[in-house]
Amino acid sequence: MPLALLRRFKSSPRQGGAPIPQGAGVVDCLVLDPLRLPMHRAEVSVRDAAGREVVHGQSDPHGRFAATVPPGEYGLVVTAEGFQPVRRSFVCVEQTRTTLDAIGMETAPTPATPAAGVWRVDPDHTAVRFIARHIGLAEVHGRFNRFQGTLWVGERMEHSRLDVVIETASIDTGVERRDEHLCSPEFLDVATYPYMRFTSERFVHRGGSRWSVEGVLNLHGISRNVALDTRYLGIGTGIAGETRAACSAGTELHREDFTLNWRSMLQRGIVMIGTTIRVELDIQAVPET
Repeated sequence: MPLALLRRFKSSPRQGGAPIPQGAGVVDCLVLDPLRLPMHRAEVSVRDAAGREVVHGQSDPHGRFAATVPPGEYGLVVTAEGFQPVRRSFVCVEQTRTTLDAIGMETAPTPATPAAGVWRVDPDHTAVRFIARHIGLAEVHGRFNRFQGTLWVGERMEHSRLDVVIETASIDTGVERRDEHLCSPEFLDVATYPYMRFTSERFVHRGGSRWSVEGVLNLHGISRNVALDTRYLGIGTGIAGETRAACSAGTELHREDFTLNWRSMLQRGIVMIGTTIRVELDIQAVPET
C-alpha cells in the first residue's frame, strides 16, 4: 500500500500545545465531509503493521484527530455512518508530528432494499438479545430462543410492515435459577403472558443505511410505543443459494413502563436487575416461498 502524502514537523515545546513525549511521535489529520466542511465524530482507528488497533477515537468539532504512537508503520482508517471508509498509511517518526493530507469522506451507496413481498424472519440466523445491569454493577446478558416474525415489504420501503412474536418462556440468561425467577408471576409471568409482540407499520429512513422502525410492543399485558434504531445491512446469498436480507437493530426499554414488579423481587431477596434494559437484534429474513 503506497504511503499517503504527508508533512512532518520536528517537535517544539509549543507545537500542538504540548511537547511530544520521548519515544513517540504524533499523527494528525483533518476529516472533511462531501461539502469539504469539517466532519465531527468520524471514527478513526490507528492500527500497527500486524493489524492490531493501537488507538481509536473520533474527530473533534473542527474535524481534527490527533494521536501519540510509538515510531513505526501504521494504517489509519476513517469511518462514519453513511460514508465510504477511507484508509491511509503513514510512518511515525520519533519526536515528529506527521500530518496527513485532508481526508475527504464520500457518501456510501445505499444498499438495495428487499424486493416487495412477504419475507420470513429466519430464527436459525437471527438473535434476540438483551443486556441489563445486575444490582447496578456487572451486566447481565440474555436472549430469547424462540420467536417468529414476518416482514411485508412495500413497493417503497417506507410502506412496509413488521410483526414479531417472542415466546417469553424461552428467556435464557445462562443461570437456571434466575431464568425461573424471570418467568415467574413477579416478572414476565409466562403462564399468563406466554408471548410478547412487536408490530410496526412505520419505517422512517434516517439517511444512509439507518432506519427507524416505529411500532408498538405488547409485553406483560401492557402496550407501549417503541422505536428500533435499525441499520440495514443489505442483500446477500445463503449457502443454499437463497436470497437473504439482513439488519441489526436496538432500543432501550424501561421496566416500569410494563409494570414489572421488581420491588417485590428485591424484598424477597431475589437479586435485582437494573431499571433500563438494552435490546439488541441481529435479523436475517428470507422470501416466503
